[in-house]
Amino acid sequence: MSTAATVQTPAAAATAVPKAQFDWRPLALLAALMALALPAIGSPSTWVTLTVAGLAMGLIIFVIASGLTLVFGLMDVLNFGHGVFIALGAFMATTVMAAMTPWAGESGALQLVSVFSAMLVAMAVAGAVGWAFERVIVRPVYGLHLKQILITMGGMIVGEEIIKVIWGPQQIALPLPSSLTGSWLVGDASVEKYRVMAAGIGLLVFAALAFTLNRTKVGLLIRAGVQDREMVESLGYRIRRLFVGVFVAGSALAGLGGVMWGLYQQNVTPQIGAQVNVLIFIVIIIGGLGSTLGCFVGALLVGLMANYTGFLAPKVALFSNIGLMVAILLWRPQGLYPVTNR
Repeated sequence: MSTAATVQTPAAAATAVPKAQFDWRPLALLAALMALALPAIGSPSTWVTLTVAGLAMGLIIFVIASGLTLVFGLMDVLNFGHGVFIALGAFMATTVMAAMTPWAGESGALQLVSVFSAMLVAMAVAGAVGWAFERVIVRPVYGLHLKQILITMGGMIVGEEIIKVIWGPQQIALPLPSSLTGSWLVGDASVEKYRVMAAGIGLLVFAALAFTLNRTKVGLLIRAGVQDREMVESLGYRIRRLFVGVFVAGSALAGLGGVMWGLYQQNVTPQIGAQVNVLIFIVIIIGGLGSTLGCFVGALLVGLMANYTGFLAPKVALFSNIGLMVAILLWRPQGLYPVTNR
């Protein structure tokens, strides 16, 4: 009898271990924002158009911000030079798409090939530059946040000047190919083709990041290395190489986001990265510094708020996201999904 009791004790103890409950309140906030906007806008078709546009804009911002969130969340690096990879990706897209436009012609399939080719080239170039950026600029200042801010900002200024030397200081057009222009009608609502494609890419990036970090051995090693680097290295794993890979991946995502943002604006300038940096930092502060899920929800909130206020009160639109950030920080000072080891 006592033996049976002894055997059952570990199982009973295991079932007694409490499981972390997922926090649904930030997602409820997202749903509440959309629900409150409907009576304010009045027209259901206009609400659908603005909501789809806001979600698409938010997912583009997420792709851009996810690289910085990845680098800070896993490497504890404040990379204020993130904007240079955004600008580099956007300008690489202008070069690749300009070269492929005569080849693509009026074929919708070939035009999509040119767009995705530009994205892949932008990711490859931004990732390669990110590797050099990490070795030369970031590596000497690991663990020194103030120096990281100063030296990476300097790196972004130098990077912008190099971009001006290569592509010139003027604005360059980055028009959408004809296959991505126009809209689909959903009832009375108008849904732009490019926004649907951008939303799909953003969702794929989020799913890939979530799967890699939570369901793969590489993600496990990276997260373990953040918690206890010496222990992981004692098991024979080279954490520095993994962290360099994280920085390269973050830079490549910034390059991809730069292409998507450039196509969204349909033009690029050398300052495009610095201009988007404000939105990026609002998103990662709202989401919780270093949280991928928080970055995702925060980006959607920012995109929706920008579109709703732009329609209802255009003069307030410039300040709406700052107001959103202040309101969320008053509710949750560490962000929507704070990283517990910060």
